[in-house]
Amino acid sequence: MSKSPVSNKEPSKKKIQAIRGMNDLLPEHSSLWQYFEGTVQSLMQRYGYAEIRTPIVEQTALFARSIGEVTDIVEKEMYTFEDRNGDSLTLRPEGTASCVRAAMEHGLLHNQTQRLWYQGPMFRHERPQKGRYRQFHQVGLEAFGLDGPDIDAEVILLSARLWKELGLLDHVTLELNSLGSNEARAAYRDKLVAYFEAHRDQLDEDSLRRLTSNPLRILDSKNPDMAPMLADAPRLMDHLDDESREHFEQLTKMLEAAGIDYTINPRLVRGLDYYCRTVFEWTTTALGSQGTVCAGGRYDGLVEQLGGKPTPAVGFAMGIERLVLLLQTLELVPQDALDELDVYLLPMDDDATGSAMLLAEQLRTALPELRLQLHCGGGSFKSRIKKADKSGARLALLLGEDELANDRVTLKFLREARDQQSLSRNSLGTELATLLSGKVVGSTTA
Repeated sequence: MSKSPVSNKEPSKKKIQAIRGMNDLLPEHSSLWQYFEGTVQSLMQRYGYAEIRTPIVEQTALFARSIGEVTDIVEKEMYTFEDRNGDSLTLRPEGTASCVRAAMEHGLLHNQTQRLWYQGPMFRHERPQKGRYRQFHQVGLEAFGLDGPDIDAEVILLSARLWKELGLLDHVTLELNSLGSNEARAAYRDKLVAYFEAHRDQLDEDSLRRLTSNPLRILDSKNPDMAPMLADAPRLMDHLDDESREHFEQLTKMLEAAGIDYTINPRLVRGLDYYCRTVFEWTTTALGSQGTVCAGGRYDGLVEQLGGKPTPAVGFAMGIERLVLLLQTLELVPQDALDELDVYLLPMDDDATGSAMLLAEQLRTALPELRLQLHCGGGSFKSRIKKADKSGARLALLLGEDELANDRVTLKFLREARDQQSLSRNSLGTELATLLSGKVVGSTTA
């Protein structure tokens, strides 16, 4: 990317705003993201998955070779540019290829299995819409070196447990399909192309383009005018090789034994070239039209395709924006997950500021989980009280001349109609722990 020439013109007065489809996450919403991310992190650790973090920029060839050069992502949606050395680089549009590249580069796949997970921003240049943006965030999971249906089942069970812990299990539906082996899929592809050629007049523009490049993606079309024709198309499930059919049957038995409901969707093919055998999606109708909140499957050939040894693999990805929106829409966010203050510590005049600061640090030591904000910036007593109320804290601690002289603190209830109290500094930690007993606030031995 060449250096922009320096301009002698006066700087523009126009406000600089965020790029369309790339949004700021404001403090009022960040606590909800932290709640979701914290739930995911805890679950991954409990299942024995280790976190991996990869760069947001990769060589363009990584995605062209893994995703497929004739997919919409590579053809139209990637943010690709040349750096100063003339190398073609791309902002990552998805996480699996980067995870595979990192695992190969650092020898994580050499004669061993790996269970990895990641989260972070991805980038696609497509039309922004609610819950789907040009910079979006995903949580992903990848398991390498295991070829049986048991790991497919575990990945799906882990996602089901996440829905249960978030309160979403009754609002999502699991759809399954099998794409079979590469050989079986190639034979099926020939039959499918012949069918679509016979119904060419019913194909829309996108489908005609995909007919020669990626005909299986036509099955995933959302065009209602094509639905009757697609319903009569040959089913991939009817053309599976024996090994893939057995693999899929064992998977469904494991899910049934675990009490996981599912629907077999013969038109579920996934949009990336690297998938084989098991594919799945969790969908919801709670956001209006049916939307996918998590999708994944098996991709046994990708490591070899990128230059490594043949390695079975399975994984999924879920969009954080859409899931956060779903939690908000269904009002499933626990109150204690919101980032609200417990205490606003207010020196009543400037002479009390130093003592208030020391008291704040003592309380933070005694009660490690206490969310406390110290008033800074001076002002009149009236303005200080207004700031305490505006902070959203449940309680205010007031420290002034009388309190300092008597080694006490005044406790004011900001959200309840209760009389204020005068508390001894020595018992303050215990009193706060009792008042805030709805949450764990830690030791009271200060």
